[in-house]
Amino acid sequence: MILQYKGINIFYTDHGHGTPVVLLHGFLENATMWDAFLPELSKKNRVICIDLPGHGKTGCLGYIHTMELMAETVKAVLTHLKIHKSIMIGHSMGGYVALAYAEKYTKEILGLCLMNSTASEDSYERKINRDRAIAAVKQNHKAFVRIAIVNLFRPKNRRIFTKQINLIKEEALKMPIQGIVAALEGMKTRINRVHLFRESHFKKLMIISKKDPVLDFDSLLNQTINSNINIAEFPDGHMSHVENESLFLQRIKHFIENI
Repeated sequence: MILQYKGINIFYTDHGHGTPVVLLHGFLENATMWDAFLPELSKKNRVICIDLPGHGKTGCLGYIHTMELMAETVKAVLTHLKIHKSIMIGHSMGGYVALAYAEKYTKEILGLCLMNSTASEDSYERKINRDRAIAAVKQNHKAFVRIAIVNLFRPKNRRIFTKQINLIKEEALKMPIQGIVAALEGMKTRINRVHLFRESHFKKLMIISKKDPVLDFDSLLNQTINSNINIAEFPDGHMSHVENESLFLQRIKHFIENI
Protein backbone atom coordinates (compact mmCIF):
# COMPACT_ATOMS: atom_id res chain seq x y z
CA MET A 1 0.00 0.00 0.00
CA ILE A 2 1.09 3.58 -0.62
CA LEU A 3 0.73 6.69 1.53
CA GLN A 4 1.51 10.12 0.13
CA TYR A 5 3.69 12.07 2.57
CA LYS A 6 5.60 15.32 2.00
CA GLY A 7 5.63 14.74 -1.74
CA ILE A 8 6.89 11.15 -1.66
CA ASN A 9 5.32 7.70 -1.58
CA ILE A 10 5.69 5.68 1.62
CA PHE A 11 5.18 1.97 1.00
CA TYR A 12 3.81 -0.26 3.72
CA THR A 13 1.99 -3.58 4.19
CA ASP A 14 -0.80 -4.36 6.65
CA HIS A 15 -1.63 -7.97 7.58
CA GLY A 16 -3.85 -9.62 10.19
CA HIS A 17 -5.85 -8.41 13.17
CA GLY A 18 -5.12 -7.87 16.84
CA THR A 19 -2.47 -5.93 18.73
CA PRO A 20 -0.49 -3.88 16.19
CA VAL A 21 3.13 -4.95 15.66
CA VAL A 22 5.32 -2.60 13.59
CA LEU A 23 8.36 -4.16 11.90
CA LEU A 24 11.17 -1.79 10.86
CA HIS A 25 13.96 -3.01 8.57
CA GLY A 26 17.62 -2.11 8.71
CA PHE A 27 20.03 -0.20 6.44
CA LEU A 28 20.05 -1.50 2.84
CA GLU A 29 16.95 -3.60 3.60
CA ASN A 30 13.23 -3.12 3.09
CA ALA A 31 9.90 -4.54 4.23
CA THR A 32 10.49 -7.80 2.32
CA MET A 33 12.98 -8.90 5.02
CA TRP A 34 9.98 -9.79 7.19
CA ASP A 35 8.11 -11.88 4.60
CA ALA A 36 9.03 -15.25 6.13
CA PHE A 37 7.54 -14.22 9.49
CA LEU A 38 4.28 -12.61 8.36
CA PRO A 39 2.17 -15.81 8.13
CA GLU A 40 2.91 -16.74 11.73
CA LEU A 41 2.95 -13.27 13.31
CA SER A 42 -0.27 -12.15 11.59
CA LYS A 43 -2.27 -15.08 13.01
CA LYS A 44 -2.90 -13.17 16.24
CA ASN A 45 -1.63 -9.67 15.50
CA ARG A 46 -1.99 -6.82 13.04
CA VAL A 47 1.47 -6.63 11.47
CA ILE A 48 2.63 -3.42 9.77
CA CYS A 49 5.83 -3.40 7.69
CA ILE A 50 7.12 -0.06 6.42
CA ASP A 51 9.76 0.82 3.83
CA LEU A 52 11.75 3.61 5.47
CA PRO A 53 12.77 6.68 3.39
CA GLY A 54 15.16 5.87 0.55
CA HIS A 55 14.61 2.14 0.97
CA GLY A 56 12.39 -0.28 -0.94
CA LYS A 57 9.51 1.51 -2.61
CA THR A 58 9.62 4.61 -0.41
CA GLY A 59 11.09 7.80 -1.87
CA CYS A 60 13.85 10.07 -0.53
CA LEU A 61 13.07 13.12 1.62
CA GLY A 62 16.41 14.91 1.44
CA TYR A 63 20.18 14.62 1.73
CA ILE A 64 20.01 13.43 5.35
CA HIS A 65 17.43 10.96 6.60
CA THR A 66 17.72 11.47 10.34
CA MET A 67 16.32 8.82 12.64
CA GLU A 68 13.76 11.41 13.79
CA LEU A 69 12.68 12.06 10.19
CA MET A 70 12.29 8.34 9.58
CA ALA A 71 10.29 8.03 12.82
CA GLU A 72 7.97 10.74 11.54
CA THR A 73 7.25 8.69 8.42
CA VAL A 74 6.39 5.73 10.65
CA LYS A 75 4.07 8.00 12.64
CA ALA A 76 2.41 9.17 9.42
CA VAL A 77 1.62 5.58 8.42
CA LEU A 78 0.28 4.64 11.86
CA THR A 79 -1.83 7.81 12.03
CA HIS A 80 -3.24 7.00 8.58
CA LEU A 81 -4.12 3.50 9.81
CA LYS A 82 -5.62 4.91 13.03
CA ILE A 83 -3.18 2.90 15.16
CA HIS A 84 -2.60 4.61 18.51
CA LYS A 85 -0.51 2.02 20.36
CA SER A 86 1.84 -0.62 18.98
CA ILE A 87 4.72 -2.99 19.62
CA MET A 88 7.82 -2.01 17.62
CA ILE A 89 10.54 -4.35 16.44
CA GLY A 90 13.51 -2.78 14.67
CA HIS A 91 16.48 -4.44 13.02
CA SER A 92 19.76 -2.48 13.21
CA MET A 93 18.91 0.97 11.73
CA GLY A 94 15.24 0.12 12.24
CA GLY A 95 16.04 -0.10 15.95
CA TYR A 96 17.48 3.43 15.87
CA VAL A 97 14.25 4.61 14.24
CA ALA A 98 12.13 2.75 16.81
CA LEU A 99 14.10 4.43 19.62
CA ALA A 100 13.57 7.87 18.07
CA TYR A 101 9.86 7.08 17.81
CA ALA A 102 9.70 5.81 21.40
CA GLU A 103 11.38 8.95 22.70
CA LYS A 104 8.88 11.27 20.98
CA TYR A 105 5.74 9.13 21.29
CA THR A 106 6.44 7.20 24.50
CA LYS A 107 2.79 6.68 25.42
CA GLU A 108 2.14 5.00 22.06
CA ILE A 109 4.68 2.20 22.64
CA LEU A 110 3.45 -1.06 24.16
CA GLY A 111 6.76 -2.82 23.70
CA LEU A 112 10.10 -2.25 21.96
CA CYS A 113 12.51 -4.84 20.59
CA LEU A 114 15.96 -3.90 19.35
CA MET A 115 17.24 -6.65 17.09
CA ASN A 116 21.01 -6.45 16.45
CA SER A 117 20.80 -2.75 17.21
CA THR A 118 22.13 -0.28 19.76
CA ALA A 119 20.87 2.71 21.74
CA SER A 120 24.32 4.35 21.69
CA GLU A 121 25.42 6.96 19.20
CA ASP A 122 28.25 6.33 16.75
CA SER A 123 31.74 6.50 18.21
CA TYR A 124 34.24 8.93 16.71
CA GLU A 125 35.85 6.08 14.77
CA ARG A 126 32.47 4.87 13.54
CA LYS A 127 31.59 8.34 12.27
CA ILE A 128 34.83 8.41 10.28
CA ASN A 129 33.90 5.02 8.83
CA ARG A 130 30.47 6.38 7.86
CA ASP A 131 32.20 9.18 5.92
CA ARG A 132 34.41 6.62 4.20
CA ALA A 133 31.32 4.59 3.35
CA ILE A 134 29.63 7.66 1.86
CA ALA A 135 32.68 8.31 -0.32
CA ALA A 136 32.69 4.65 -1.41
CA VAL A 137 28.98 4.81 -2.28
CA LYS A 138 29.50 7.89 -4.44
CA GLN A 139 32.40 6.21 -6.21
CA ASN A 140 30.81 2.79 -6.81
CA HIS A 141 27.59 2.11 -4.93
CA LYS A 142 27.15 -1.40 -6.36
CA ALA A 143 30.50 -2.56 -5.03
CA PHE A 144 29.74 -0.96 -1.66
CA VAL A 145 26.38 -2.73 -1.39
CA ARG A 146 27.78 -6.15 -2.30
CA ILE A 147 30.58 -5.92 0.27
CA ALA A 148 28.41 -4.34 2.98
CA ILE A 149 25.74 -7.07 2.85
CA VAL A 150 28.22 -9.94 3.07
CA ASN A 151 29.98 -8.30 6.02
CA LEU A 152 26.79 -8.38 8.10
CA PHE A 153 26.99 -12.17 8.39
CA ARG A 154 29.16 -14.26 10.65
CA PRO A 155 32.13 -15.35 8.48
CA LYS A 156 31.32 -19.06 8.61
CA ASN A 157 27.70 -18.33 7.56
CA ARG A 158 28.59 -16.40 4.40
CA ARG A 159 28.80 -19.61 2.39
CA ILE A 160 25.89 -21.33 4.16
CA PHE A 161 23.50 -18.49 3.34
CA THR A 162 24.77 -17.63 -0.16
CA LYS A 163 21.27 -17.76 -1.66
CA GLN A 164 19.77 -15.46 0.99
CA ILE A 165 22.72 -13.07 0.74
CA ASN A 166 22.26 -12.79 -3.03
CA LEU A 167 18.55 -12.01 -2.58
CA ILE A 168 19.33 -9.31 -0.02
CA LYS A 169 21.91 -7.82 -2.41
CA GLU A 170 19.36 -7.78 -5.24
CA GLU A 171 16.94 -5.76 -3.13
CA ALA A 172 19.65 -3.40 -1.87
CA LEU A 173 20.94 -2.73 -5.40
CA LYS A 174 17.54 -1.28 -6.30
CA MET A 175 18.13 1.58 -3.87
CA PRO A 176 19.03 5.04 -5.21
CA ILE A 177 22.45 6.36 -4.27
CA GLN A 178 20.73 9.27 -2.52
CA GLY A 179 18.84 6.84 -0.27
CA ILE A 180 22.04 5.03 0.77
CA VAL A 181 23.91 8.27 1.49
CA ALA A 182 20.98 9.86 3.34
CA ALA A 183 20.72 6.86 5.67
CA LEU A 184 24.47 6.82 6.35
CA GLU A 185 24.35 10.54 7.17
CA GLY A 186 21.36 9.99 9.43
CA MET A 187 22.95 7.12 11.33
CA LYS A 188 26.17 9.10 11.73
CA THR A 189 24.37 12.02 13.40
CA ARG A 190 21.97 10.05 15.62
CA ILE A 191 21.99 10.73 19.36
CA ASN A 192 22.47 8.46 22.36
CA ARG A 193 19.17 7.06 23.68
CA VAL A 194 20.42 4.61 26.31
CA HIS A 195 18.46 6.59 28.91
CA LEU A 196 15.25 5.18 27.43
CA PHE A 197 16.22 1.75 28.74
CA ARG A 198 16.06 3.08 32.30
CA GLU A 199 13.34 5.72 32.06
CA SER A 200 10.66 4.03 29.94
CA HIS A 201 8.04 1.72 31.43
CA PHE A 202 7.02 -0.26 28.35
CA LYS A 203 8.40 -3.79 27.86
CA LYS A 204 11.78 -3.99 26.19
CA LEU A 205 13.79 -6.74 24.54
CA MET A 206 17.29 -6.64 23.13
CA ILE A 207 18.36 -9.39 20.74
CA ILE A 208 22.14 -9.50 20.63
CA SER A 209 24.41 -11.89 18.75
CA LYS A 210 27.69 -13.22 20.10
CA LYS A 211 29.40 -13.16 16.68
CA ASP A 212 27.90 -9.92 15.35
CA PRO A 213 30.54 -8.37 13.04
CA VAL A 214 28.95 -4.91 13.40
CA LEU A 215 28.10 -4.49 17.08
CA ASP A 216 30.27 -5.39 20.07
CA PHE A 217 28.55 -7.95 22.30
CA ASP A 218 29.93 -6.64 25.61
CA SER A 219 29.15 -3.00 24.77
CA LEU A 220 25.52 -3.95 24.14
CA LEU A 221 25.33 -5.76 27.48
CA ASN A 222 26.74 -2.67 29.23
CA GLN A 223 23.88 -0.57 27.86
CA THR A 224 21.38 -2.71 29.75
CA ILE A 225 22.92 -2.21 33.22
CA ASN A 226 20.41 -0.80 35.74
CA SER A 227 17.53 -1.22 33.31
CA ASN A 228 14.56 -3.58 33.15
CA ILE A 229 15.27 -4.69 29.60
CA ASN A 230 15.17 -8.39 28.71
CA ILE A 231 18.10 -9.84 26.76
CA ALA A 232 18.06 -12.66 24.21
CA GLU A 233 21.51 -13.94 23.23
CA PHE A 234 21.86 -15.49 19.77
CA PRO A 235 24.93 -17.43 18.59
CA ASP A 236 25.61 -15.91 15.17
CA GLY A 237 25.89 -12.60 13.31
CA HIS A 238 24.08 -9.33 12.60
CA MET A 239 21.34 -10.92 10.48
CA SER A 240 19.43 -12.87 13.13
CA HIS A 241 16.32 -13.16 10.95
CA VAL A 242 18.39 -15.22 8.48
CA GLU A 243 21.17 -16.79 10.56
CA ASN A 244 18.87 -17.77 13.45
CA GLU A 245 15.48 -17.67 11.77
CA SER A 246 13.51 -20.15 13.91
CA LEU A 247 15.05 -18.93 17.16
CA PHE A 248 14.24 -15.35 16.21
CA LEU A 249 10.60 -16.15 15.44
CA GLN A 250 10.23 -18.08 18.69
CA ARG A 251 11.70 -15.23 20.75
CA ILE A 252 9.66 -12.55 19.02
CA LYS A 253 6.40 -14.46 19.43
CA HIS A 254 7.13 -14.91 23.13
CA PHE A 255 7.87 -11.19 23.51
CA ILE A 256 4.65 -10.16 21.73
CA GLU A 257 2.46 -12.64 23.59
CA ASN A 258 3.68 -11.40 26.98
CA ILE A 259 2.74 -7.76 26.41
